[in-house]
Amino acid sequence: MTPKEYQYLGKGRRLVEGLDKVTGRARYAGDVVLPGMLHARPLLSPYAHAKIVSIDKSAAACMPGVVAVLTADDLPTRDRVMASRNSAVLAKERVLFRGQPVAVVVGETPAAAQDGADAVAIEYEPLPVVADMLQAMAPDAPLIWPEGLPRAESDLTAAHAAVETEAETLARTPSNVHAEDHFKRGDVVQGFREADVIIERTYTSPIVHQTYMEPHAAVAEPDPYRGSVTIYTGTQGQFMVRDEVARILGLPKSKVRIVPQTLGGGFGAKYGIIEPLVGAVALTLQRPVRLALTRSEDFLTTTPSPACRIELKIGAKKDGALTAIQARVLLDNGVFAFALGGIAATLLGGYYKCSHVQIDFYEVLTNKPQAGAYRAPTAPQATFALESHMDELARALQLDPLELRLKNAAETGDPTGTGEIWPDMGLKVVLETLKEHPAWQNRVTGPNEGIGLAVGGWPCFMTPSSAICRVDSDGTVRLHLGSVDISGVNSSLVLVAAEVLGVSPDQIELIQGDTVTGPYGAHSGGSQTTYSMSGAVANAAAEAKRKLLELASDHFEARAEDLEIRNGLVQVKGVPGHTVSLGELVEVAQTKGGGPGPIVGEGHAAVEQNAPAFTVHLAKVRVDPETGQVTPIQYVVVQDVGFALNPLMVEGQIHGGAVQSLGWALQEAMLYDDEGQLLTGSLMDYAVPKFDSVPGIEAVLVNNPSPLGPFGARGVGEPPITAGPAAIANAIRDAVGVRLTDLPLRSERVWQALQEKREA
Repeated sequence: MTPKEYQYLGKGRRLVEGLDKVTGRARYAGDVVLPGMLHARPLLSPYAHAKIVSIDKSAAACMPGVVAVLTADDLPTRDRVMASRNSAVLAKERVLFRGQPVAVVVGETPAAAQDGADAVAIEYEPLPVVADMLQAMAPDAPLIWPEGLPRAESDLTAAHAAVETEAETLARTPSNVHAEDHFKRGDVVQGFREADVIIERTYTSPIVHQTYMEPHAAVAEPDPYRGSVTIYTGTQGQFMVRDEVARILGLPKSKVRIVPQTLGGGFGAKYGIIEPLVGAVALTLQRPVRLALTRSEDFLTTTPSPACRIELKIGAKKDGALTAIQARVLLDNGVFAFALGGIAATLLGGYYKCSHVQIDFYEVLTNKPQAGAYRAPTAPQATFALESHMDELARALQLDPLELRLKNAAETGDPTGTGEIWPDMGLKVVLETLKEHPAWQNRVTGPNEGIGLAVGGWPCFMTPSSAICRVDSDGTVRLHLGSVDISGVNSSLVLVAAEVLGVSPDQIELIQGDTVTGPYGAHSGGSQTTYSMSGAVANAAAEAKRKLLELASDHFEARAEDLEIRNGLVQVKGVPGHTVSLGELVEVAQTKGGGPGPIVGEGHAAVEQNAPAFTVHLAKVRVDPETGQVTPIQYVVVQDVGFALNPLMVEGQIHGGAVQSLGWALQEAMLYDDEGQLLTGSLMDYAVPKFDSVPGIEAVLVNNPSPLGPFGARGVGEPPITAGPAAIANAIRDAVGVRLTDLPLRSERVWQALQEKREA
């Protein structure tokens, strides 16, 4: 079946939950209210590193409405090793970052809990703070973990990409450099000997927060008779959170039930940060407990993207062929390990063909919150460095920047930066598409205007998944899923079921299951949900269809292969006048002995190989030479989507990712002082793109079908954020002739660079 033959797939369709969201009926975790529910308020450390001398609960415990004041020793997690942000339920002897939870006050009302929290007296003894990544690497730097970093019992890094990401833990004297990766092919020394041009620069990017609209919130309900706990939460992966909560609370997985609520944004950050704490408090008090972080608390205590420093050196011949790529990359992981080096290395050494590559990664500990995933984790940082470099190489060689990329672009079968082999990929396809686009063909700039481009990409992921398709006697098709929708993917999965069954999407009702009632499904991270789930949904629908046609075969006295379903009616092929509805067939199935039984189809899928997705961004900007203000005035995103099951949702993902990439480029940064204090801990200080600052974004969808993906689909969510910072930096360079290497590219940095250029 070619895309042109699809009845529903490939055609834009609205969000299935859109009406609930716009009318306010959608229920988020913060909306959950249970009988007897208590409210929790965390006390977060005001120090980045300090010994906990004493905690005086007495005044708070006497306050009206306060039910309990709990510390680490009061919870069932008291003996759990703190090896990650998830397992750092409450601090025990010392605090390691500003914002680490130290105690929790539980009250009958939110106000009572807050009043109690304000009355708790905690005495701290400040300890030396290591807040700067380079200082942390110094031989004489104070050690964050003098006895060695605690070993994690699980690793959520795998949630975000199908690459090897486990760094080699250093088997030597404890150090703030807790792990490192080394990737090498060929001989970079020889490669640089062969180069006619060598460019060497250092690029930095700050800690960036995911800034979802909904701060973390969760409600935990204990069952004293079964010894279990149910947690209502906004999460990207209910089964992953169940496993983490069960591990941390010391419960069997069967005793933890995660009920996902409507999610107000996640971008990689909602995989169980506060759920262990809420669950532990509820089990301790044997009453339902709700915790909803404020915006400032969310900034302080969650897991933003790591700061990054990339020292990059690339050599090329006169014709543009790359001869060597060498990079030294430092990642600021905060106080716990979060291995992301393999992902960044995959891209740094994998976008382009090059025989000689050496990439060295060092993952560094500092007294800041643990780093985590943010939409294509480490890809914007790696791409900013590499694509800024490619732009400078094009200038040095006097080559067209697009042609330079086309000449060197990696293809299927080429090695990635980690030495793995790229499966079917479309980097050249998106470059060739942009080459023919009017925005490139007819590019014209005025005074202080410039155009920049950058490629980006993501390896994508896949997870074995399942789905259930059930047809009711009124003809309604109910699709049961265990995956969580954070991006409109359910609106695409409905189209898959409709296409396979031959019914209108309006006839399909999607049912979001939890970890008890839902079939196992892929978590929503790594651009894998559609890729992993579509096959399971298609197979479930196909099984239900098989049973329906078996029934209709008896009804029509015809072979099943001679029948078809169109618009919810079964007919003999070529004989449209004589039909039977699905509801009528289901009525028969539910009453006929010896038949197929109730119409329920189970579907499974386990795609063997990932389907990388690539993009190229073109940005046109205007720079005010007097103030350094950068104004994006045109933005084009060309992306290989494989096949867009629901183009409306795909374009929405691309628009959203592109806007976030503009935030990375021009505004966003979590800034800390030398004492580890967060200076940008609210939306008054942490700038994100505003509606009136975003240019019109044109999304060009390239259908380059994946050979293994269902219907040819590829992952979509991550690539749009990857290329923006580099494209904007290259556009600024084109507009006013200055190369900025430190994100964000704020007006003061542009102005300073212009001043230095004038004085040179």
